Amino acid sequence: MRAEQLTRAIQDGHFDGIFTELYGEEQIERQRSRYLTCIEEFGRIYEKDRDLRLFSVSGRSEISGNHTDHNNGKVLAASIDLDIIAVAARNDSNFVYVKSSGFQMDAVNLNDLNKRKYHKSALMIAGVCEGFRRFGYQAGGFDAYTTSNVFKASGLSSSAAFEDMIGTIQNYLYNEGQVDKVEIAKIAQYAEREFYGKPCGLMDQVACIYGGFVAIDFENPANPIVEPLSFAIEDAGYRLCIVNTGGNHSDLTDDYADIPREMRAVAGYFGKKSLREVTLAQVVQAAGALRTRTGDRAILRAMHYLQENERVEAQKQALKEGDVATFLKKVNESGRSSFQYLQNIYTNKNVHEQGLSLALVLAETALAGKEGACRVHGGGFAGTIQAFVKEEDVPAFSQVMEDCFGEGACVCLKIRPYGGLCVDEKMA
Repeated sequence: MRAEQLTRAIQDGHFDGIFTELYGEEQIERQRSRYLTCIEEFGRIYEKDRDLRLFSVSGRSEISGNHTDHNNGKVLAASIDLDIIAVAARNDSNFVYVKSSGFQMDAVNLNDLNKRKYHKSALMIAGVCEGFRRFGYQAGGFDAYTTSNVFKASGLSSSAAFEDMIGTIQNYLYNEGQVDKVEIAKIAQYAEREFYGKPCGLMDQVACIYGGFVAIDFENPANPIVEPLSFAIEDAGYRLCIVNTGGNHSDLTDDYADIPREMRAVAGYFGKKSLREVTLAQVVQAAGALRTRTGDRAILRAMHYLQENERVEAQKQALKEGDVATFLKKVNESGRSSFQYLQNIYTNKNVHEQGLSLALVLAETALAGKEGACRVHGGGFAGTIQAFVKEEDVPAFSQVMEDCFGEGACVCLKIRPYGGLCVDEKMA
């Protein structure tokens, strides 16, 4: 569809249905303006007189399963109404050009995907394109303009959403939309691991692209079991609140890498590759010997992993049954386990900065005597917490958080039914 046709369709309300599903009815005007601006910017930068496609990929919220995916564990996650959107079109070159709002143009030569030649976002683009070819799919040149409201360094997976976006564009422009969502997520993970050098699991990429609540079982990481859960937390009277404490993620690579390393060290004691093959009883029985072999923290992290898998199963069942009380109870248990056993609430490199610890204490205080739950959000050590708060309690909760962490620190989100999609396919 040409730019003029897309613009007219948005203005005439033909996208209002999908906008309502993605963002809520109250967001229709804002999203119309956002998509129209994206089309205008594309036309300002590139040749616009050609077929354009509109795309959206959501950020994600990890609900439970904190640091379990990299050891073949279980995760509960959800797609949220903050997203990255893009206007894209095929080009006649063998280059991918991506201009993201607020950033310089990225240019990737598909004839030369040597990772040493690219940096930052261009490195992710090159990794996804190389991954498409390595996985047996087509990857071709395109022009794209993107804009995102997924906060960076927030635990909402802005980088995974960007990787999934490049994969979604390649899927629709060069693969007729036939590449499975989980397959795109695997390609995005490949890009982050092999090109960006980050030893990530697969949870972020799957949760961003899938949509709604999803339970993911990584027992076989090459073919994870993804189970969608048709439950709307808003219908139960709750909002998902994310609190940004403003912490710094710049020097945390070692902290993140230590978690899977220590968990695998415990698994290795039993001759196993991952903790999924180990039981809690085995760890408890061998605790004395493990102290010498792996250190105390590794044991605690292994116990978190094993108990967290059980919590995910309990929460999945609770959501299937509409049992909100049990679901929230397990959210709180997951948070306490992350604090006590996993120990990813602050870094030992700077014990004086404990924004997440403070936010969790304030959240528990604000929710005392009320129905709700809170826990660390994302990888931890800095960044954000999450809380499930009753609709009527949100103003008071937000005030407590913003009095401490600043105006706008508390954001209320919705869980949306679509993760990654070609938006113009949903046009009425």
